[in-house]
Amino acid sequence: MSATRSPRPGPARAAGLIAAVVSTVLLLTGCGLSVPSLLGNDPTLSTPTGEKVAEELRPFYEQVLEWKSCADGMQCATASAPLDWSDPEAGEIELALVRQPARGERIGSLLVNPGGPGGSGYDFIAESIDYAVGEPLMERFDIVGFDPRGVGRSSAVACYEPAQMDEFLYGIVPAERGSDAWIEEAGAASSDFGAACAENTGELLANVDTESAAHDLDLLRAILGDEQLNYLGYSYGTFLGATYAGLYPDKVGRLVLDGAIDPSADDLDVTIAQAVGFEDALRAYLEDCLKGADCPFSGSADEAMDEIARLLDSVDASPLRGSDGRMVGADTLVTAIIYPLYSAESWEFLSDMFESVMLGDADLALAYADGYNGRAQDGSYLDNSTEAFRAINCLDYTYQLDVDVMREQAAEIAAVAPVIGPYFGYGDLGCGNWPYTSDRERAVITAEGAQPILVVGTTGDPATPYQWAVALADQLESGVLVSYDGEGHTAYRKSNACVDTAVEAYFLTGTVPTSDPQC
Repeated sequence: MSATRSPRPGPARAAGLIAAVVSTVLLLTGCGLSVPSLLGNDPTLSTPTGEKVAEELRPFYEQVLEWKSCADGMQCATASAPLDWSDPEAGEIELALVRQPARGERIGSLLVNPGGPGGSGYDFIAESIDYAVGEPLMERFDIVGFDPRGVGRSSAVACYEPAQMDEFLYGIVPAERGSDAWIEEAGAASSDFGAACAENTGELLANVDTESAAHDLDLLRAILGDEQLNYLGYSYGTFLGATYAGLYPDKVGRLVLDGAIDPSADDLDVTIAQAVGFEDALRAYLEDCLKGADCPFSGSADEAMDEIARLLDSVDASPLRGSDGRMVGADTLVTAIIYPLYSAESWEFLSDMFESVMLGDADLALAYADGYNGRAQDGSYLDNSTEAFRAINCLDYTYQLDVDVMREQAAEIAAVAPVIGPYFGYGDLGCGNWPYTSDRERAVITAEGAQPILVVGTTGDPATPYQWAVALADQLESGVLVSYDGEGHTAYRKSNACVDTAVEAYFLTGTVPTSDPQC
């Protein structure tokens, strides 16, 4: 029943968890808060790196992290940050960090964000550091994962108990999609969700925007002892990194933004691009599938796409019931389809799911949707990524509730992506009545004066389409594009030696390619 869109898993959940699911059956602006006015005003105050800060920021920038041993030889700590960066004395929040110290001659810290918004950088490093970064970087950098504000182990957004979340994510609206009754019920469900988030989260809910997270990033840089930020951001993490570069261009060290988001794209632009991206990825899957003997489809790719469209229409009208009583309607089935499309290595699992649904079995589709939504087999939720995703996006974009406009936009999305697109419309219902709103306009980020910033794009990326990487590299004054010709979401550590070499050479030596290596 959730009216939301913009698929979100970072690389760890999208690719790393699909096998576990089978075995267990997008923002942005170049403008910032007036934080630079809080820096450099009082020469008597300084950070651990010797920077001058205003008195209001002294408790934060001069804090000393207390690192404690945690699993697998890593170290964990908690930092404090202002609740509201425009009023640093209004309260504080906690930011959870984990790091693996450099194994050899240390260059500095490398902060990593896996995407989302809402992905846990803490878990990404603590549980899958080998997937996040290569051995050469672990040798020379302290690899630091962190949960952004609103996420996971940091001061977090909280909304629903598991049973309520099940109803919100998997519930069925008993009306024709796009009708007045459907819009009213879907909008009411989103309003109720937002009200629960406000009640259970408090003032933090108004301060989980990406600009605030970027200011947190600068705080972490300083208290880690780095004069400039070294950062690897995947997917939504590219927006966080680009926002940081726009706010603090002089503090940019070595930034790699993989699976880039275009900061100037508004909500409709993002939705259209992602709908087309997943439609194209679905077709690529079918073209590959139809070459094999075990494909659940036959005929041409066009015929198979039509069959999937009919399948979605069917479950939209008559949802399938899973063995646990939950229902699979079109929205849940689309989620189950999208999940394996993040990685070509997971396409075989998508075939298994389609075959089971065609036979009337909903359980595998529910398992894949659960993997996307972070739902465990016992009905609990592994994290708060769904709550954080919506809370952050509702502050990063602007939304409207004009029904005529929503219908026009829904038709536009369906026209360019006729199979997936019909289920990407009406996303404004998710944030149109959110307790806190933003009037930020999307804008380019240039980061004038910043060191080179490496932007990595994959030609067949369904979640962050390649044209966004091209756009971001063009916008950034010092942007350098690295293209990977292939399928899947993000490229570093997932594609080929060409991409890995370019990324690691930049982090280790500061050297960027003289031209796009076209990996």
